[in-house]
Amino acid sequence: MLNKVVIFGVGLIGGSFARSLRKAGAVGEIVGVGRSATSMARAKELGIIDAIGVSGVAADGALPLADALHGADLVLLAAPVAQTEAILASIAPHLQAGTVVTDAGSTKSDVVASARRALGSKVAQFVPGHPIAGRETNGPDAAIDNLYVGKKVVLTALAENSETDVERVAAAWRACDAIIHRLTPEEHDKVFAAVSHLPHLLAYALVDDIARKPHADLLFQYAASGFRDFTRIAGSSPEMWRDISLANQPALLAELDAYMAQLTLLRAQLAANDGAGLEQVYSNAQHARHQWITAIEAAETPPSPDKAD
Repeated sequence: MLNKVVIFGVGLIGGSFARSLRKAGAVGEIVGVGRSATSMARAKELGIIDAIGVSGVAADGALPLADALHGADLVLLAAPVAQTEAILASIAPHLQAGTVVTDAGSTKSDVVASARRALGSKVAQFVPGHPIAGRETNGPDAAIDNLYVGKKVVLTALAENSETDVERVAAAWRACDAIIHRLTPEEHDKVFAAVSHLPHLLAYALVDDIARKPHADLLFQYAASGFRDFTRIAGSSPEMWRDISLANQPALLAELDAYMAQLTLLRAQLAANDGAGLEQVYSNAQHARHQWITAIEAAETPPSPDKAD
């Protein structure tokens, strides 16, 4: 049971974390901190948080940051990754020995570097994390209490972290019915550059390309389910994905270069009327995707109950 949790950024990710903990009866008090007074007021109105904290001068019943953080068991940073260092720097003077800080950022190497700069000797209290869940809506109204059910949360623990602190973060996510995985920050960034960051870049690029064409209205008129499914993630927060793209630039550039090489190959096959070559690429992709979906479905299927003789 967490007596007090402080969440920076009470939108989809942070708000859903709060709702999930509350639903599980795993938290006492929840304090929200954010850039928008309107969003924070809305989060309190919706019952997502119990109180509002502010980094600057407190007003209108909001708590000064020192009071907001006092006695907190856990602090979650659910703001865009570019804000991580500034938020941690604001926390550092008020961070008590018993408080554990974690984050929900989609990149980890840059977050770890920011934490080391901002927290200094208190970096051992920071356990980096990344919940693999999301929707295309943002803000407090998007928060739901089952966003993390059955979803992976990757923890990229630091050498300085105590196992007790890592377990506090893991237990909070397990209370949200999430599944805990462990990677190093470097492993995390390489993996997600390939399977998350590159797909988002491609989806944004495709929609932007079509939107800029002189006959865009006609194209969108005939875009159907395939286009909708492929570009769904282009509905995500541009600010967030700008920050993620820049934060994971080296790994994302490497994946983008590999993808461009694949496109060059496909273009050459198409230009040469190489049907066999195209089909080989398509077949390999189809087979790999089928294997991936089968593995997901097998992992999500509960074991059959034993039958009596």
